Amino acid sequence: MEFNPNNPIVKLCLRGMAQAEPGEAGKLFLQAWTEATNDFEKFLAAYFVAQSQENVSDKLKWLETALELALKINDDSVQSALPALYSNMAKCYMDSNEPEHAKKNDDLAKIVSKKPTDKGPFYHGTKADLQVGDLLTAGGNSNYQSGLKMNHIYFTALVNGAGLAASLAQGNGRERIYIVEPTGDFENDPNVTDKKFPGNLTRSYRSESPLKITGEITDWLKQTSEDIHKWKDKLANNKGEIIN
Repeated sequence: MEFNPNNPIVKLCLRGMAQAEPGEAGKLFLQAWTEATNDFEKFLAAYFVAQSQENVSDKLKWLETALELALKINDDSVQSALPALYSNMAKCYMDSNEPEHAKKNDDLAKIVSKKPTDKGPFYHGTKADLQVGDLLTAGGNSNYQSGLKMNHIYFTALVNGAGLAASLAQGNGRERIYIVEPTGDFENDPNVTDKKFPGNLTRSYRSESPLKITGEITDWLKQTSEDIHKWKDKLANNKGEIIN
């Protein structure tokens, strides 16, 4: 199941996160749970319903539901949420004065907190005109913060995610999505992992080592001018610091 910001359940969860009133947020998360049509959507909704619970036992129940769905889905993007799920459950058990269960879940969180196992294929979006065999390296200018030199090269396993990156990339060339292979170790992108959503649902990664271009994608769902404008507005208003 591919993460899509236009998915109606994802939109409901985003609306809930934007609510200043916890009660209203909880209603939207429960609506998302009721309207979810597949295990991925149910997993997301259950996770956020859990966050909105004031009672520890209720929170734990919803976290267990989210965990059960995550294990059932067995997808790279959802598996990346396991550390957060186990950590949250450990805290619930600690708050419930159940240290043995808390330690068990804390240990499980550490076990699953490992390097990504995603096998790709991987993509990089840009406006640069490159060739098969070229290497993409760290040290370029950030597309999201003026004057910042990036210590990593970023890529994703989602074609449309790379397409968005291409539309936001600096330069006047045409948008391009290259198929890439990491030449070294890589990690989850900490700028998106466990931020708004649990884990790394967008399958976004980064590496200090170069990416080798092995091909090019020419057909993907391109952003409209209105969508690009909205994304640029979001980035301009984003006060968060980039983890570089």
